[in-house]
Amino acid sequence: NEYKSYLRMRFSVVRMSQAVSGLRNILDGELASIKNAGTYKSERVITTPMAPMIGVKNRDSKVLNFCSNNYLGLSSHPEVIKAGKEALERYGNGLSSVRFICGTQTIHKELEDAISQFHSTEDTILYISCFDANAGIFETVLTPEDAVFSDQLNHASIIDGIRLAKCQKHRYLNGDMKDLEEKLASSDARVKMIVTDGVFSMDGTIAPLPEVCDLADKYNAIVFIDECHATGFLGASGKGTPELTGVGNRVDIINSTLGKALGGACGGYTTGPKQVIDILRQRSRPYLFSNTMPPAVVGSAIKVFQLLSESSELPQIVANNTKLFRSKMSEAGFTLSGTEHPIVPVMIYDAAKASAMADALLNKGIYVIGFSYPVVPKGLARIRVQLSAAHSEDEVLRCVEAFVAVGKEMGVI
Repeated sequence: NEYKSYLRMRFSVVRMSQAVSGLRNILDGELASIKNAGTYKSERVITTPMAPMIGVKNRDSKVLNFCSNNYLGLSSHPEVIKAGKEALERYGNGLSSVRFICGTQTIHKELEDAISQFHSTEDTILYISCFDANAGIFETVLTPEDAVFSDQLNHASIIDGIRLAKCQKHRYLNGDMKDLEEKLASSDARVKMIVTDGVFSMDGTIAPLPEVCDLADKYNAIVFIDECHATGFLGASGKGTPELTGVGNRVDIINSTLGKALGGACGGYTTGPKQVIDILRQRSRPYLFSNTMPPAVVGSAIKVFQLLSESSELPQIVANNTKLFRSKMSEAGFTLSGTEHPIVPVMIYDAAKASAMADALLNKGIYVIGFSYPVVPKGLARIRVQLSAAHSEDEVLRCVEAFVAVGKEMGVI
């Protein structure tokens, strides 16, 4: 019997090795095709905290960072770091639990209350990421009797979340209200939910929320928006696209992140009607089966919302830097996507040229990344620049100067 057990073990190892070897060969082929297409993504290694000036491994001098989601410059803000340290010391490193077992501390409820107050909503539920928030809401709230109407350019996490749901699914053309209305009018679903990004992050464009809300009123639909690239910095006081577009509380459900403008660590949330939040606490799988947010992240996020409640200076600085960069780049002859968002896609159209231009800009001390297929459609390669409140006017102008120099060298302008 011992010998038979030994043979079974040896056979299992051989079989596993053959299986893994076969998988390696398959994936080697796929990776080679990605590299041959010029779309292989290499990760540059940062050696410093997130800031306008960052260190990059194997480089002697720091570079100006223009590709971070650190819109408010709070990722390394002294008060935010201090709050995180204090929460770490008082509440520990983590809870080793999901929320409903023994993973809810007073600070988790405090942060949820702060988010609800910020958005003027009834209640909020925290997730470890907004990807999880988007993965958890649609299958929990919607049934086969209900229908979702999703913008075709919505974020991948929304697309994946909708795939999990058993509801009726409709996709409308990006920002096309005529197409959306036709689909709403032809549906007899019990609950109709319109789902859109507040900001489409690859293009820096803003959803037409007034028109979306008008259609929701007309066809008795719910409005859901993902505000990951808006919360904290769009609108006069940073309340996001509802504030920017003037729709106020006409948006019913908001999903957003703490991992971009609001401290830059991790965490996401859903905020909206109390009954929606209650059912998510009962049935949302990413919430029920993922560990609670670490206390240090929760403490730093609470501080971020306190800072935003005290002053609207940072959102105004972001807006000013965005206006300066867009105007100077347009004057220089570059083609830009979007309008008033600090995501500024500089259109290059050619994937290889976009990658080469990003490398050339790094050599001039400007850290940006080229985006190409499959992240964006073929033929629409670009370099996505992101402005921050932490950038000085001089740093913004230095970025423009580098773009002009490299753009002329490569025949882009």
